[in-house]
Amino acid sequence: MFYRHLKGHIEALLFANGNPISADKFAEILEIDRENVSLLLEELKQDMANSERGLTICEVADGYQLCSKPELVDIIGRLVDVHEARLSQAAMETLAIIAFKQPVTRLEMENIRGVKVDGVVSTLSDRGLIHEVGRKDAIGRPILYGTTDEFLKCFGLKNLDELPNLAEFIDNNEKP
Repeated sequence: MFYRHLKGHIEALLFANGNPISADKFAEILEIDRENVSLLLEELKQDMANSERGLTICEVADGYQLCSKPELVDIIGRLVDVHEARLSQAAMETLAIIAFKQPVTRLEMENIRGVKVDGVVSTLSDRGLIHEVGRKDAIGRPILYGTTDEFLKCFGLKNLDELPNLAEFIDNNEKP
């Protein structure tokens, strides 16, 4: 491949940025077409998968990110004292409502859950998992909420299309 010398550039950009980078952004920075970027990324992924390296490239939030390999979690845990910030059951339920129904208002979330969601929405917003996406064209112009790229990164999704089909999930669980 003509652009193989740019694999190191891609790796360096992924390392330096830390956050997902889209193929379009790589194409712009490296001044090559998107198709060649995709080929280089795929080749770089293969290089990392076929070696004893500790890193891999993950597709998240409609971009690519350098990540440590999942099988190395124990050794990484020895380096840092990681305290997982777990979400409560209420937060997970509310986040699921937002993910599947977005854009959605607080009142709509409360009608589904049957309880107030003010504190949970605040927590999810503080953690960067949801954000305001606009206002509903209704009395009072309530705030509409949606998920963020941080939500996609946390759940390892490329985009919202990777969420499971909720109707199929519910149908499968209701069968005896």
